[in-house]
Amino acid sequence: MLHYAVVFFVIALIAALFGFGGIAAGAVGIAKILFVIFLVLAIGSFLLGQMKK
Repeated sequence: MLHYAVVFFVIALIAALFGFGGIAAGAVGIAKILFVIFLVLAIGSFLLGQMKK
């Protein structure tokens, strides 16, 4: 999932260079959502791994 966040971030940067504001804003929004989801899942799996020890 982090891969998708990075891909959308790169798409947003490329779109921003060419001046496509709507496309860049959409890609940044998707990247932020995917990053937050990834972060929550990573923290959750870390905590569950620590509790099983």
